[in-house]
Amino acid sequence: MRTDVFDFHLPEDRIALHPAEPRDSARMLVVAADGAITDGRVRDLMGLLRSGDALVFNDTRVIPAALTGVRVRDGVRAAIDFNLIKRLDAATWRAFARPAKRLVAGDKVRFGADGDACLLGTLEATVTAKLDAGEVELAFDRHGAYLDEAIAALGEMPLPPYIALKRAPDARDREHYQTIFAARDGAVAAPTAGLHFTAELLRALEERGVSRHAVTLHVGAGTFLPVKAEDTNDHPMHSEWGEVSPATAASLNDVRARGGRIVSVGTTSLRLIESATDDDGRIHAWNGETAIFITPGYRFKAIDVLMTNFHLPRSTLFMLVAAFSGLDTMKTAYARAIASGYRFYSYGDASLLFRRGHEPSLASASR
Repeated sequence: MRTDVFDFHLPEDRIALHPAEPRDSARMLVVAADGAITDGRVRDLMGLLRSGDALVFNDTRVIPAALTGVRVRDGVRAAIDFNLIKRLDAATWRAFARPAKRLVAGDKVRFGADGDACLLGTLEATVTAKLDAGEVELAFDRHGAYLDEAIAALGEMPLPPYIALKRAPDARDREHYQTIFAARDGAVAAPTAGLHFTAELLRALEERGVSRHAVTLHVGAGTFLPVKAEDTNDHPMHSEWGEVSPATAASLNDVRARGGRIVSVGTTSLRLIESATDDDGRIHAWNGETAIFITPGYRFKAIDVLMTNFHLPRSTLFMLVAAFSGLDTMKTAYARAIASGYRFYSYGDASLLFRRGHEPSLASASR
C-alpha cells in the first residue's frame, strides 16, 4: 500500500510531554466493532470489559538506554548522544548516534568522563561498525551484568524524540516511563499503553473477573519510526525479541475456549501474540525474534480488543490500528481525537479498539 494514505496532520500542541496523573485518569477514545466512537477515561475499562476477558500485558522493563559520550580522536573531543537499540551480544549494542557523521569505525567513545558515576568510573566503547540511518555498533569494555550496571548508572530514560527534543529527561521519567508491572530488563522504549494502569485499576478489573497475563517483548526504538518508503512493501521492520510462556499460551487458549476475549494492552503485546498464533487461532509457547508488520488486509488470529495510545502519522503502529479497526474508521477517530484535544504519543491518552466486524456493537462489550 502507498504510505501516504496513512498520513494526517497533527498540531504540535497535541503531543504530550508529561503523563496524566493519576495514570488511569487519562482520556480514552473507544472505537466499537461497528465503527461507533465514544469518549471515556481509562478507568472506564471496568465497564467496558466483562468477566472472563483476559488482559495481556507486556512485562518488559525499560533500561536507561540514552547515553551521552565523548569521542576522542587524535586529541580532538566531540560530544555524541547515543540511544541503545538492540543488544547483539554480552558486550555489544546497536545504537542510534547523533550526530553520527562525527563517527567512523574504530573511534573510541568514553561515557561518564565527567565523573557522573563515581562508583563505577567511566565506561568505554569502540565503534565497530557504522551503519545506515545513523546507526552504529558499539563494543563496550564491560560485558554481561557489569555492563548492565554501568548503563543503569550512566544512562537516562530513552524518551522518544518528540519528547526529548522539547525537554530534557528528569528524575520523574524513571518512574513515569515505566509500567507498574515491568519485570524483565531489555526494552529501549516503553510499551506505552501499559503506562495508564494503576494498582487500584488492576484490583478493580480482577474483582470484575478480568484475568491478567504477561508476555515479554523487548521493545526496540525502530517500532516507533515513521515509514520513509513510498510503499509499505519496501519498509524494513526492525526485529524484537519476545517470549510467550507455555503457561500463558495455555491460559489464553482456555480463555478463548470459554468465550472470553483477549484484550491486548498495547501493540507490542498484540504483535507478539499474533506471532505466536497459528492459522487455526491456537496460541503456542514462543521464544525468538519477531519482525511482524501488520497492515490493512492482515487477518487477526487471536486478539479481540486492543488498548493503545495515539500514534505517529505514517508509522507502522498507525498502520496496525488501521488494519485492526479499518483505515477510514481510524482516520475518523484520529480526526475526532485531535479536534477534541486528546493528547498524543507515549505520554498521551489512550484508545480502546474492538476488532472491526468482530462484535455487532459496543453495547455487547459492557454486558
